[in-house]
Amino acid sequence: MKRRMLLAAALAAPTVAAPAILRAQTAGWPNKTVRFICPFAPGGGTDTVSRLICDQLAKLLGQQFIVENKGGAGGNIGTTEIARAAPDGYTLGLISVASHTLNPMLYSKLPYNPDKDIVGVSRVATLANLLGVTPSLPANSVAELIALCKASPGKYSFASSGPGTSLHLSGELFKKMADVDIIHVPYKGAGPVYTDLMAGIVNMMFANMPSMLPQVRSSKLKGLGVTSAVRSKAAPDIPAIAETVPGYVATSWYGVGAPAGTPEPILARLETALADALKSPDIQKRWNDDLGLDLPPAGRKGFDEFLAQDRKLWEPAVKASGVKLD
Repeated sequence: MKRRMLLAAALAAPTVAAPAILRAQTAGWPNKTVRFICPFAPGGGTDTVSRLICDQLAKLLGQQFIVENKGGAGGNIGTTEIARAAPDGYTLGLISVASHTLNPMLYSKLPYNPDKDIVGVSRVATLANLLGVTPSLPANSVAELIALCKASPGKYSFASSGPGTSLHLSGELFKKMADVDIIHVPYKGAGPVYTDLMAGIVNMMFANMPSMLPQVRSSKLKGLGVTSAVRSKAAPDIPAIAETVPGYVATSWYGVGAPAGTPEPILARLETALADALKSPDIQKRWNDDLGLDLPPAGRKGFDEFLAQDRKLWEPAVKASGVKLD
């Protein structure tokens, strides 16, 4: 009898010890460098935000957070890497309107499931896109741009960071609602567009505020309109496109995601650190004054409800584009 009791206790020991081992493993998180995957090329708004957030997390959590740019396929390559990474807290990444709102509507098959494979830990920014044009283009307002495009259908082009991105769809929605014929020129990421845009090789681009606004402020490009329903607090002198094209709205967001299955203690600590990062004066100044970003509510609470509403918001733009990707 005594031997049977000892054997039963020995067999049960791993089950009892497992939660304790898990707690020990997660209590020290992070105790080494954390990879942070940005699913887009360097030089765009997603890259800027990723690096600023990682700088804050490194200060708050005492370990390096290294940004790795994994661009391509409208963000699917990098997002898939986030989804398939070991759920140990050492691979995180940027999620966005592309990965969680647009791509599920645009691709018949995705290599990841945004609702099951990735935990949305927190949104970190909401933003409008900004319509910028090459300085030589003879248009200084949205109305003048529309008139120019109507006078020469098919002559002018707009660049984007790739088919099906929010930058592309902002342009497609503009084409439909303004009734203009402009040609889409896709690039591999927003960063590479700027040289060609400044040189007039392409004529215009709808770009995320963080990457476009500095170019406009330095007079390297002309900023004609923002894609939010009202003017941006960061650039109140630039009209909303909706002031000329009533009803036009196309807004974006960035967030931080972790692979599904990441232990709750790690998610909770990361969630708290992100909330603290967004409260920092440095982030608030960069977001509000420099980059034209707004601060959304931090944390996991309400993320699913927000996502459902965001998909409703973008559905008309996706339908207007007629784009289907595989």
